[in-house]
Amino acid sequence: MSRIPDITAKILSVLLYPLFVPTYGMALFCYAHSIHIAPLHWVWVLVAVAGTFFLTCLSPMVAIWIMMKRGIVSDMQIADPEERTMPYLCAAVGFAFWSYLVVAILHAPLFISLVAIGATAAIAAVAFINRRWKISAHLTGFGGLVGGLFSYCLGIGAIPTWTTILIWFSMSLILMWARLRLNAHTPAQVAAGWLLGMTCTFIPYCIYSYVA
Repeated sequence: MSRIPDITAKILSVLLYPLFVPTYGMALFCYAHSIHIAPLHWVWVLVAVAGTFFLTCLSPMVAIWIMMKRGIVSDMQIADPEERTMPYLCAAVGFAFWSYLVVAILHAPLFISLVAIGATAAIAAVAFINRRWKISAHLTGFGGLVGGLFSYCLGIGAIPTWTTILIWFSMSLILMWARLRLNAHTPAQVAAGWLLGMTCTFIPYCIYSYVA
């Protein structure tokens, strides 16, 4: 029975692995846009979701796997902070190509484009912060997803319900608990990661809305 919390924390950490979150977000944004704004063509959605998965998940994971085979990193989770810089930079390159796909090729709705650019900035920031301090990439990714959702609400002029806010903040706290349970980070590191992700994906649209 005492192992259940540890197993739960590991499952949550895998399901919400930072490189999975952009694909979740893109699928969610495409669905929300089709429901609340205008239907998106299925080919566009397919390219957007598949492109997101390839550039922000599959490609970085293959790079990490190659590094692991060559002894550059110890495992796919990259538990050692000293090994994280190169994998994070590889991920940032993939995210940069993803941003180009979203903005210049797909001409995605503005809020999606700004979220993609913000997410790229966040992963690049994590790569450099991690050289000095083990900020949580898991919470940066999830905070970025939450920030993207609020950008969407701002973009369509909708005010999130208290239920929506409670659900997403509760999920954030649960993921924080999981990372703390596994002794992967300190409370400050998970909180800072979440705030970094949230800021990078939400503030750009706030600035745009203010300037426009």
